[in-house]
Amino acid sequence: MNHQNKSDRAGAGGNSGALFVVGTPLGNLEDMTLRAIRTLREVDLVAAEDTRRTAKLLAHLQIQKPTVSYYHHNEQGRTEDLIARLTAGTHIALVTDAGMPGISDPGAILIAAALAANIPVIPIPGPTAATTALVISGLPTDRYVFEGFLPRSGKPRKARLVELAAETRTIVLYEAPHRLIRTLNDLYDQLGERPVAVARELTKVHEECIRGTLCEVIAHFTAHPPRGEFVVVLAGKKAQGEEQEWGEDGERQLPALLRAALQAGLSRPDAVKAVMKQTGLPRREVYQASLSLDASNEDSEK
Repeated sequence: MNHQNKSDRAGAGGNSGALFVVGTPLGNLEDMTLRAIRTLREVDLVAAEDTRRTAKLLAHLQIQKPTVSYYHHNEQGRTEDLIARLTAGTHIALVTDAGMPGISDPGAILIAAALAANIPVIPIPGPTAATTALVISGLPTDRYVFEGFLPRSGKPRKARLVELAAETRTIVLYEAPHRLIRTLNDLYDQLGERPVAVARELTKVHEECIRGTLCEVIAHFTAHPPRGEFVVVLAGKKAQGEEQEWGEDGERQLPALLRAALQAGLSRPDAVKAVMKQTGLPRREVYQASLSLDASNEDSEK
């Protein structure tokens, strides 16, 4: 059985080195923990996703330490070199540009290789964008699933979306700004209308979290082009016994549902489609309600 090194002091435990998996701030440097700072001061080498960004962090902390790059395109080859150094007694800190290594960032391959070589792997916990966004989303946090980035296209993307359609836990995704609206539209098309929270630039100056239905959030980012790094937190599918039975109540709420969809910036056809998915009511009935909404608006203006 492979045992973790119970001391977090660099240099402790056996003849081999130790691999320290160090969490770094998402943006606000005040989120750097005292333990993480001490670890970076004590190790022999820092393996970094981007040595230039890590150099800025180390300079801010007044730490001088040699660094080596470790990112997606070189991790296979660089892992062998780092394992050799660890075996020879070098203590290495693994960091990424932001957050915890291995969470949609390089790290999992090196960690697995170190464990296979019986090298101590010591976590130095830090922030992660997924849980940071989850806790401010307003959605259930007791059970959730982290999906990282969806496949970009083709059958793998469609298959993952089909799987997620049946997921009852809160769903957490990462997305790049230039793909955000497409992903939100795909989620709407495959999973239907649901509550969602989209957080961006967490812990940074322009941090914000947009909450609403998928249609409302799509309308927001259509009007305000996405910028920054995004976390999408989506409500899971309701269990069969919890499904909303709209019936007559849906008919009574049609004006309010349609008005909310239109105020979010949706066209009439898209608003009708969204409310149909919400209520299960036939298209003709929802469309007629939208026309009645126009008539009532005209009467109120007279």
